[in-house]
Amino acid sequence: MIPHDYHIHTTFSCDAKASMVEMCQAAVAGGFNDIGFSEHYDLNPADECYNWFKVEDWYTELERCRRLFEGQLTIRAGLEFSEPHNYPQGVQSLLAKLPFDYLIGSLHYVGTELIFFDEYFRRRTADQAFQDYFDELEKMTATGVFDILGHLDILALMAKQRYGSYDPFRYEEAIRSVLRNCIEREILLEINTQGLRKPAQMLVPGAEIQRWYVEMGGESICLGSDAHIADHLGMHLEVALNTAREVGLKTLTFFEKRQKHPISFVDIA
Repeated sequence: MIPHDYHIHTTFSCDAKASMVEMCQAAVAGGFNDIGFSEHYDLNPADECYNWFKVEDWYTELERCRRLFEGQLTIRAGLEFSEPHNYPQGVQSLLAKLPFDYLIGSLHYVGTELIFFDEYFRRRTADQAFQDYFDELEKMTATGVFDILGHLDILALMAKQRYGSYDPFRYEEAIRSVLRNCIEREILLEINTQGLRKPAQMLVPGAEIQRWYVEMGGESICLGSDAHIADHLGMHLEVALNTAREVGLKTLTFFEKRQKHPISFVDIA
């Protein structure tokens, strides 16, 4: 049994296709007992999800699902905040409204450019594309205003198709700067499995970066499928869990009201 899935989107995110109830049903069917909904929250006016997320309506539905699935499922109130370093007042304003369990910080934009669009790569060599991305990620993690770093090197999922390869060792110094910020500011590393559903066929981040994290003193992670449809909930999380064990990570962290509760891998069946 996989202990948790903390990166799940529902129709409260503009790019997801499943309702919260459908995701809960999929979690119960999959044997989960702890999940977290982490809708997209985007304050960049250029983003397709700008102004989509209705936090009060979302929380009302989350509380309804907690009642519906009581005794079957623990449901966490999470959020995926894009570029939180660029919108610190927006972060604090939202967190003041409701009792969130955790906040995922994710980088989707470098400056005004969305990293999922071909235009980002067309203007850059492979090295420049990655360097610009990791430099911005270093700035984001330096703020320490969130709990979990989402999909650290997600850029590789598109870059492998664009450039044909991705070698994290070429960007080791920049990646280690990001990891150092996470460790110093007690930001948890998420192991995200969406890349195993895509042509890139990789964990985000993979074993190499996880090993650097361990070498530098990192001990704990969270797991996330980044599911946007019910069939993807929990997919490949067993691969993420096994990889984390193999590289020497020690604990899986659960969250409640932004408090960390690490559980030793030894105690996870």
